Amino acid sequence: MQIADSKKFLPGLVFCLAGPALAAEGELFSSDASEWLTLGGDYAHTRYSPADEITAENFAELEVAWEWDGASFDAVSGRATPSLIDGILYTVVGDKRFVVAIDPKTGDTIWTYREPVTPRAEYSMRADYGKGVAYSEVDGRGVIYIVSPGFFLTALDARTGHPLEGFGSPVGIEGFPETGVVDLLADLGHPYDPREGIPLEIGYITSSSPPIVVNDTIVVGNSAEQGYLQARVENVPGDILAYDKATGEFKWKFNVIPRPGEYGHESWENDAWQWTGDVSSWAPLSADPANHLVYVPTNSATIDYYGGFRPGDNLYAASIIALDTRTGERAWHFQFVRHEIWNFDTPTAPVLLDIEVDGEAIPAVAQVTKQAWVFTFNRITGEPVWPIVERPVPPSIVPGEMLSPTQPHVTWPEPFDMQGISEDDLVDFTPELRTEALAVMEDYVMGPLYNPPIHSDNPEGKYAAMNCPGGAGGANITAPPVADPNLGVLYISSHKACFALRLIPGEEADALFSASPTGTTLSRYANSVRGATARTPRLRSGIPVWKPPYSRIVAIDMNSGEHLWQIPTGETPARIANSPALEGIDIGNTGTGNLVPMVVTPNMLVYTDVASDGTPMLYSVNKDSGEIMAEVEAPARSSYGMSSWVHDGHQYIILQTGSKLTAMALPAAAP
Repeated sequence: MQIADSKKFLPGLVFCLAGPALAAEGELFSSDASEWLTLGGDYAHTRYSPADEITAENFAELEVAWEWDGASFDAVSGRATPSLIDGILYTVVGDKRFVVAIDPKTGDTIWTYREPVTPRAEYSMRADYGKGVAYSEVDGRGVIYIVSPGFFLTALDARTGHPLEGFGSPVGIEGFPETGVVDLLADLGHPYDPREGIPLEIGYITSSSPPIVVNDTIVVGNSAEQGYLQARVENVPGDILAYDKATGEFKWKFNVIPRPGEYGHESWENDAWQWTGDVSSWAPLSADPANHLVYVPTNSATIDYYGGFRPGDNLYAASIIALDTRTGERAWHFQFVRHEIWNFDTPTAPVLLDIEVDGEAIPAVAQVTKQAWVFTFNRITGEPVWPIVERPVPPSIVPGEMLSPTQPHVTWPEPFDMQGISEDDLVDFTPELRTEALAVMEDYVMGPLYNPPIHSDNPEGKYAAMNCPGGAGGANITAPPVADPNLGVLYISSHKACFALRLIPGEEADALFSASPTGTTLSRYANSVRGATARTPRLRSGIPVWKPPYSRIVAIDMNSGEHLWQIPTGETPARIANSPALEGIDIGNTGTGNLVPMVVTPNMLVYTDVASDGTPMLYSVNKDSGEIMAEVEAPARSSYGMSSWVHDGHQYIILQTGSKLTAMALPAAAP
């Protein structure tokens, strides 16, 4: 077993509770093209569909079959990937997280459900972030499960949309049904008011991803305030909850910030475990039902960019945790970033694959990260498939901050995007642009991947520290990776998205954020802007300061760890291609700089981005070579995911186009 280091709290320490099960109770990979069970398609979150009607030869014939407009539900972001189950499409929309059932042939609405409005739901900063639904069957009846912004778990009859009889108990709030609902706050262990929620001075918890049903257990994740919008140190931890899928009875809770006597408790120094929090699982969960395991990717601890008040490694922040769904016990874990301050939370669902490495069959789980790494483990034991080693990282110059002197580094596969920034990474299309880039970067501290933030009154008088990739990528939730489980190949969308990290005194930062933030105690330092990053460097021409490609798709054979190919996404933006600063220079395709949603089928990889003039496009890619085989104009830009399935004998591709869902299909699919 690969051991990452000799520190007391090993990020790669493995506790294996059970061997592989003899028979699966749920299908890991999708073999039925007429189903799209989870937001990732299957329990493994591959976003793979066996549908094969659409080919490179007929791809250009794709047209809009229907559009479903969620504007009347106040839908904005288009974050939710719908599930197709038993001939009905299910999704969630809007900041009230309406549950909607849709006819997949026509796009007509079949039924809707809306949770009654409560103050605790209206506060949620993740209200419009709902990413989909969960599904299972109870006594032969299909059931849709969702978690709302107010942090209620609801079970609905899949055919009627009515709350499930015998599930949960009355929550004691006017307007709520007497059955079908569980108040999740009741099982977290914090004082709360049913309507108002947890007092904001203690913290806040909400939801941005659906639960997942593993055999007879519903596993519920959560999310908290964005760490870059906080300047106060108190919050509640995002503990993982589990319930019986038929009755809603509480089964277990896993503490993501270890309590006294629990493994990893000593990694929270200064008694910070008592009053700080987050470490939520805002990204979706994946699962191995045959082995009763759920894989939980976690967020950073309160707050982003400064953790001087929570010294120590801060387990289980920025980690993957494998939990036994029957008991809630930890099977194994790995901490990707110790004492995480860079906004390097774990942004996407882990992807499960069965691979063969050097002749050995390995049930694997691959976690794609913002740092542009793929961490790969045996999903049963937690043993790294390839070595993960400890390497030194720079110390912080910010008063009071104590970073870990080393961080885990993936040795294989190679990074899928730029890590760190130096003079060698700056644009060099022309000598003039190179000179300007060097001058612009004089205001910034350049450095390696774990380049720490600096404070506004730093001795060198620099404006900010450049962190590449930043907290928005390499990979991120807006474009989750996809995989072909038959080939064992992982396809990753990434972009550079460097962040400028600048800290100011906590009292100054607090004035920038919400009028009623969580917590009461100001951090010594906090983020300097009302956003994820301070001012990033720009050239006068608008050309990025770093070299292209600005965005890419990378294909990795997970059987060998080799990069098969990489391509820039979309086309060079017109503002760059037509820049007077580049007149007469062929710079090739730089990529748009966008993260791109994808889906994979037996015939192709499909992704969506924009052409040089901004026209939304849908591309068919050869999975073996990365060659663009065909393309067709799409009605609008899409993000956060893509899906494909077969209904009534025809294959559809679903685009998440803002407030709408857009179904693309061949002409024969028309109603």
